[in-house]
Amino acid sequence: MSLHNAHALVTSRWPEAKPRHAMVCGSGWGEVGESFSVLGTIPYGEIPSLGASTVEGHAGQLLLAEVAGTEILIFQGRRHFYEGEGWEPVVAPVRIAKSLGVKTLLLTNAAGGINKAFEPSDLMVVTDHINLMPGNPLIGPHDPFFGPRFPDQTEVYDPSLRKKLLATGEEADSTLQQGVYLALSGPAFETPAEIRALGKLGADAVGMSTVPEAMAANAAGLRVAALSCISNLAAGISSQPLSHEEVNETAQLAMPRMRQLVASYFEGICEEK
Repeated sequence: MSLHNAHALVTSRWPEAKPRHAMVCGSGWGEVGESFSVLGTIPYGEIPSLGASTVEGHAGQLLLAEVAGTEILIFQGRRHFYEGEGWEPVVAPVRIAKSLGVKTLLLTNAAGGINKAFEPSDLMVVTDHINLMPGNPLIGPHDPFFGPRFPDQTEVYDPSLRKKLLATGEEADSTLQQGVYLALSGPAFETPAEIRALGKLGADAVGMSTVPEAMAANAAGLRVAALSCISNLAAGISSQPLSHEEVNETAQLAMPRMRQLVASYFEGICEEK
């Protein structure tokens, strides 16, 4: 019922809106939303099932923006499982986007680099993920509108959208990394022993988000892409203590590249129509 109310609230504010694409801004990515022509804003606290963000660096507002004559949704900040309110607010952006007719979703995050070839401020296109969060966001009553009960996950991250991101980076003379993102619940950072174990599992980067939204979006039939800003080297690889402040500081250093990449990416897919 709360999701129905969320849809009703958004459509009452923007009755003529027909967004085709959406983006969720992770830690440090919020400024990217300022690259677009914004048509309207709704604070998360006013949206049922979503609720106000509680994490520093997450603005907590939904933007309706326009790119190349196409409307897009920008979720400026995300909710996390570690906030303790269950899966509903975490996947609410995906389900709101789906209910409004969105076809593609770009997820962004800040992540710790496990791959030793990575450096802080690198941008990584996610090729696949490993879910080590406690449980699954698809557990619970099943609504066929949001996909099958048992969705296939062979290609959660759409190959054509990944190619688009890589090509966009190349055009901007900004080389992008590629790799596997592993999600844990947080909110504590990992120990050096955990990082060594996660590397052996095949993870290139680790974080506390993205995977639940990707799973929900893939199940719902949205085409998904994801970008990580490598905000720090993970514990045992970095010689420095880890902190959320470092995450935001590194994202600020990478912000010009982040804004250019995302703006060009959306211009490209919106022009395709």
